[in-house]
Amino acid sequence: MIKLTFEARRQLGYRLMMTPALLLMAAFIVFPAFYAFSLSLTDDALLGFAAQGSSFVGLRNFERLFGDPLFWNSLKVTLIFVIGSAVIGQFLLGFASALMLQRPVKYKGIFNAIICLPNAVPEMVVGFLWISMFASGEYGTLNRLVAWFGVEPQQWLYTFPLLSIIIVNTWRGIAFSMILLTSGLASIPKDIYEAARVDGATDNQIFWRITVPMMMPTIFLYMFISTVTTFAIFGLVYTLSRGGPANSTEILGIYIYNQSFTAFQLGYGASVAVVSLVVSMLLGMVYVKALKVEV
Repeated sequence: MIKLTFEARRQLGYRLMMTPALLLMAAFIVFPAFYAFSLSLTDDALLGFAAQGSSFVGLRNFERLFGDPLFWNSLKVTLIFVIGSAVIGQFLLGFASALMLQRPVKYKGIFNAIICLPNAVPEMVVGFLWISMFASGEYGTLNRLVAWFGVEPQQWLYTFPLLSIIIVNTWRGIAFSMILLTSGLASIPKDIYEAARVDGATDNQIFWRITVPMMMPTIFLYMFISTVTTFAIFGLVYTLSRGGPANSTEILGIYIYNQSFTAFQLGYGASVAVVSLVVSMLLGMVYVKALKVEV
């Protein structure tokens, strides 16, 4: 009988504790990814002859994909949506909220609850809530507000479709940004700030030369998580606009849905999903490499 050392037993225990998580990842992440890739190499469909028996087509779906202007439009819309809402909107407002909470704020608990509430609401509910906000005519909530300033009623989801969904997703994601960045700010030793003030540093110098550099690991971690999760959003945008008007808000998730379940082309839809997964992995690799930056 082989006797294990204490370190070997401890490592074995760690592996056994990780087994359930690894099995779940294999079942719900790895297997679906490989299945999507295998499906992308076929002409599988929900209707027609291909629905009765699909056949292997190789890389034909990918050739069609890269020649489809609608795919490139959806990729461009997705990148604008991610940069506008996650990288810029949520980060700036979340960082501002986190900095505000570092100071004595009256009714801080109420302020926290107001910011965190949107993140607790399901995507579909948020979508229907903002549909009433953006409703056209004089009875829309937003139109009622702008009417006080003499602005004519607008059809917000038709006049400013992409900007509208960016605003909604920004509103929904501020809480996560604030919580993560607040934890990063709390990890900065207070002694550094006190020493800087003793040396005569101004608030502006402290922010740019101490706070921001020491927050870089947390900022890159937030950027990584928010970019990947925003890239995969579907329900919120589908509820608000269905990808319209004229494909102006057709992000990759909606394009995959339309090709798979509206045009009934499962094989082609799977090829778009594979490309979307590859783009997400490349973005993740960039952020993981950036996370190794030394402060």
